[in-house]
Amino acid sequence: MARGWESKSVELQIESSEDKRHATPSKRLTAAQVAQHWKRDNLLLSKSRILQQLQADLSPRYRAMLMAALADLEKQVAECAENGTPGKTRTASV
Repeated sequence: MARGWESKSVELQIESSEDKRHATPSKRLTAAQVAQHWKRDNLLLSKSRILQQLQADLSPRYRAMLMAALADLEKQVAECAENGTPGKTRTASV
């Protein structure tokens, strides 16, 4: 009896995943590098939250506070990039 296309698709996905895992050697990160990645990811998450809040109709004082916080976060993300954290920094305009 022939197998259905669903099971073949699942089998191909598993094989593809295993091929990718074996093709690219995994690089171990040091504890400091992992901490730096976490810090950068948290900064970018905070930045995206502030950008979402800025989209709302806000009072001028609150908007100024958010803009100051955004400038500080962008500075910290730039410092992370200078310290050797690999990857792209995501920027968005307000």
